[in-house]
Amino acid sequence: MTDLSPVKTNEREIFMDVLRGFAILGIFIANLRGFSFWQEENAGLTSSMLLPVLDRKMHFLHHMFIEGKFYSIFSFLFGWGIALQVFRSQSNGVRSLFMIRRRLAVMLCLGAFHLLLWMGDIVFFYGLVGFLLLFFLRYPDKTLLLTGITLILSPVLLYALKMNFLFLNAPVQILYALGDQMDRKLTGVTDEATFKIFVKQAGWLDILKSNISGFFFRYADLFFQSRLVKVLGMMLLGMAFGRSNFYRNIAQHKKILYQIIAFGCIVGLPANYMLAHYMQARDGSYYDLKLNGLYQTIAYALGVAVLAATYISLLMLLFQTGAGKKYLGFLAPVGKMAFTNYIMHSIIGSLVFYNAGLGFMGKVGPVYYTLFALIVFIFQVIFSTFWLRYFNYGPVEWVWRSATYGKWQSMRKNL
Repeated sequence: MTDLSPVKTNEREIFMDVLRGFAILGIFIANLRGFSFWQEENAGLTSSMLLPVLDRKMHFLHHMFIEGKFYSIFSFLFGWGIALQVFRSQSNGVRSLFMIRRRLAVMLCLGAFHLLLWMGDIVFFYGLVGFLLLFFLRYPDKTLLLTGITLILSPVLLYALKMNFLFLNAPVQILYALGDQMDRKLTGVTDEATFKIFVKQAGWLDILKSNISGFFFRYADLFFQSRLVKVLGMMLLGMAFGRSNFYRNIAQHKKILYQIIAFGCIVGLPANYMLAHYMQARDGSYYDLKLNGLYQTIAYALGVAVLAATYISLLMLLFQTGAGKKYLGFLAPVGKMAFTNYIMHSIIGSLVFYNAGLGFMGKVGPVYYTLFALIVFIFQVIFSTFWLRYFNYGPVEWVWRSATYGKWQSMRKNL
């Protein structure tokens, strides 16, 4: 049995890097809500950079066009990437998935480290779901597609069941209780009032302690939202897509892409408009398992994955044109260093918004933090492009690959 060797740079699917670069921007904008601690009810009270009317409108647009769509794209890419890794392992004579499992294990370790930087980490969760994904490798593409679609729609049924059988929400309540206990021991936070005082005074060590207890709150929320089935469903679609070799024959499949885009406009946009409407209401219905929460879940199930697929299809079609390949190509370096740039987001977000840093927490709303995200992203485009002129991988990607293959990978390019 031969070892699975690292993929050379020139073998990388450039479009996948473009798509990752596009997704990393949307994820950063979505995550800045958490870093900024912006609250709609406090708009305009403490800072001239809070714009009550415009922030509310921008927040609605975030719900409609960003919420859930970009992690869905990343989930799709994750499944696509696993499909390529399995294909390469088979072509290299590898009889087991040992190296892929090892790659996922290293991913879990890096995600656990990132959780200490920011409780909103998704890498650890992706690593966990990645192991589940491997169980589906033996199934045909049609089964993957049907299972993926079923899983994406299943939160509607799960939510309805939780409305009628409250004991089904017991795991979430246990995680919340553990988070509360850890908060009391590590930070002294006991309720919403003490939390607001804590975040205003927290130093870096306090933030670290808060992130440890925040792990339980984070995963309670992920389980409540049925994020497991949403992510796994998109990964299955991505894996089926990668195995089908669809991308290498786009000219023959353009009709399908146009149909996806049409479906996204007819179904996806109205569903996401309703999703934004329910999320903007902030009446507690969703977490209180009320009827409006079920409507929100239906809108999410019908809209988010569909609009994510629409984004992917549009970029695929654009990338087939000369102009599209030229102008979208600037996203590829950011996507090739997506893990590094994702970690960089957490570092920058913490330094800028937390009171232990520059202290912009609560002083910036969706309008300004969206502009901030675009500025940071432009910097990352420049930085990633410059970095990859001299190095084969981003810093985090280099650590990931080196740990996966058990030896230091060649970092510097031979210029």
